[in-house]
Amino acid sequence: MSPSPNDQAMRLPLPTDGPLEAPAEWQELRRKCPVATVELPSGDKAAYLTRYDDIKALLSDPRFVRPTAADGAARIAPEGAGGPVANGDASLAIADRGEAHLRWRRHIGKYLTAKRVTALRPGMTAIAESLVDNLVDQGQPGDLKATVGFPLPVYVICDLLGAPAEDRDRFSHWSDAFLNISRYTTEEARESYTEFAEYMSALIAAKRAEPGDDLIGNLIKDSTEDGEGLSDDLLLNTGMGLLVAGHETTANMIGKMVSMLLADRTRWERLLADPSLVRTAVDEVLRFDANFGFGVRRYLGEDVEVGGELLPGGTTVVCSLSAANRDEQVFADPGEMDLTRAPNPHMTFGAGPHACLGQSLARTELQVVLETLLRRLPTLRLAVPVEELQRVEGLLVGGLRTVPVRW
Repeated sequence: MSPSPNDQAMRLPLPTDGPLEAPAEWQELRRKCPVATVELPSGDKAAYLTRYDDIKALLSDPRFVRPTAADGAARIAPEGAGGPVANGDASLAIADRGEAHLRWRRHIGKYLTAKRVTALRPGMTAIAESLVDNLVDQGQPGDLKATVGFPLPVYVICDLLGAPAEDRDRFSHWSDAFLNISRYTTEEARESYTEFAEYMSALIAAKRAEPGDDLIGNLIKDSTEDGEGLSDDLLLNTGMGLLVAGHETTANMIGKMVSMLLADRTRWERLLADPSLVRTAVDEVLRFDANFGFGVRRYLGEDVEVGGELLPGGTTVVCSLSAANRDEQVFADPGEMDLTRAPNPHMTFGAGPHACLGQSLARTELQVVLETLLRRLPTLRLAVPVEELQRVEGLLVGGLRTVPVRW
């Protein structure tokens, strides 16, 4: 494995000049050291990939999977900190390998198709309208993340799963405990996991007694009808995994999206002049986001050649999706935000057998929020200079603490 340009392992996360800026090292690494050595916050070492083609090839190879605690893979979280996701159990025990994983994706995927998500759009718009009302009612300046960004995805995912939206504060806590590597001790994160599992088990039991027309209810019906549905354990971890993934990632992305578009207000003005650009703008925001956490890990169960180098079996690889999204070999002027960029084959949702199942849902939520804000608050602007925005420390999916706005 090659050393970094400084002949020593760089520490992740890489430093940046501002909360929305990309690390300067990415461009140099892609050019000179596409397979670098990095040190994770745990102190463990890993290989670090930054080129689009290398990352896409690795993620598309079914031999290489998310690490589990049993692999002895490099951990992200420091000793004594972080929850199950941060410490190697990335899949929440969801079937993660081979045919079992493909069956799981088939069962879940049919309820997250673009057609089914489109049917949810009017409800999402009504929620977004109500949340913007709340933002306005609370007065200026407002925190767009707390008032709009965080509530909307949890309302949507609760509706999708059939979980009570009034429990959203508990979901927020559980999500944070799962995905933050520094805010909670291992014991606190385990307690949150136990609470969450008990909650979800009770919800599934209620759905078994009276299945509704929601995702969990439909998965239970599938199991009853064809006998090949999800086991109780898989139902439990699917519900937990979708609540965490469907809430935390999109909630933070809403705040980052608005911040990026308002950081250079000519972008916002462009969308006001032509709202038809919202769809391509959302994908460009997803590509341009440099605050996307640590990257995606894969464990190499055998030797493999990457970027012209042989990586031995047992290596943990960190794929920087955000660095791949800035690759000059794939994207013209990658350091510029082009709201009309199409096609836009960004890798924010991953690639291959573990590509994000909820990407249609996430895209639609982001589009609905952006459309609603443009229509309702055309004079929206950041209430603080961009450089005063603060990142959430230790969050695997990246985020901003607050997004102060005026209108």
